[in-house]
Amino acid sequence: QVQLVESGGGLVQPGGSLRLSCAASTSVFEINTMSWYRQAPGKQRELVAAITFGGSTNYADSVKGRFTISGDNAKNTVYLQMNSLKPEDTAVYYCNARARRRIGPLRDYWGQGTQVTVSS
Repeated sequence: QVQLVESGGGLVQPGGSLRLSCAASTSVFEINTMSWYRQAPGKQRELVAAITFGGSTNYADSVKGRFTISGDNAKNTVYLQMNSLKPEDTAVYYCNARARRRIGPLRDYWGQGTQVTVSS
């Protein structure tokens, strides 16, 4: 299967920046898409940004212009550069990989999450 490990979360002041990383470890899986989701207390998990290994990206409107998703295909790693952070960005951020084994069905795999707290 696919194992995902996130890093880079922490405490930052409003207006500050953080860079999240997610490294994927797999054997015979083909990873089609990697994404970042976040979940704040009392709220549903929401998509923040996504990238295909072909380079296509998309963003939630709330982070567009502030966050940038990028990837390193050789390392099976995806990054999320977060600038101009706001208190509303406070959440647990989860890495997601959509992958399949050979011609099997696509499945979602999740990391354990990393806490991002934006506060004065």
